Amino acid sequence: MENINRKFLADLIYTKLKSEESVIQKQYNDAKDKIGYFFIDDLLPEHIARYIYEKFPLPEEVTLKRSLREYKYIAAQMDKYDSILEEIVYAFQDERIVKLVGNICKINNPLPDSNLYAGGISMMGHENYLNPHLDNSHDKDRNLWRVLNLLFYVTPDWKEENGGNLEIWPDGIKSAQTTIHSKFNRLAVMATHQGSWHSVSPVKAQGIRCCVSNYYFAEEPLLTSDEFHVTSFRGRPEQKVVDVILQADNSLRMGLRKVFKKGVVENPHVYKKPPQNNPK
Repeated sequence: MENINRKFLADLIYTKLKSEESVIQKQYNDAKDKIGYFFIDDLLPEHIARYIYEKFPLPEEVTLKRSLREYKYIAAQMDKYDSILEEIVYAFQDERIVKLVGNICKINNPLPDSNLYAGGISMMGHENYLNPHLDNSHDKDRNLWRVLNLLFYVTPDWKEENGGNLEIWPDGIKSAQTTIHSKFNRLAVMATHQGSWHSVSPVKAQGIRCCVSNYYFAEEPLLTSDEFHVTSFRGRPEQKVVDVILQADNSLRMGLRKVFKKGVVENPHVYKKPPQNNPK
């Protein structure tokens, strides 16, 4: 599939979103008072979505993140992998798509993140998980507010009972969550703000759930009550001890960020692109 580039993919995505704009806008509006979200199925032609999945790297070729907070595989250095992966990541940053998604979610002037700060691709296998958390409120330079999370799932035949599904906690982690099946060829979009608790359910199957991730940012936060915060994790309702530990961890990391505005060490989860040669 030599002719599949980000422009071609963006054309397909834009057309699909536009064709269902009123439906997904209603879905978002119905949820926006708590955690706004929408999802859309069959985003790309099936053979293209399958091709993207087939080009995902092996787990040993990406970065493993394992702690009480999370257990998953991630990658943002896209030039290390098949070019189709970089093309699909940046297709979601096409100006038309960014503007359309912003209009759907009633967000003024959303901005894509070419640095892929916490974006790129992710993979989750058996027993992998992502505990309830709030995403870091800002971009890597702490200049812009994170406002939207875009997740495109590409594992064929992935069943809901396999786990690895997006969970949204609209009334907080002490109440019931809303589960969004990480279904093949589904795009899920959710608002990120001070109350956007979300997680990924533990994977129960032996396969690998693959996802293409993007974040959009803006000059203003979604909620006037939003304040700066680091990525903040909690335990699940049944994880009482884990919850205490993670709350202490959140407080420690937040305290460090009050002293070191951009962190003690540079977050490695960014796309470090080679410098461009200046034309003579």
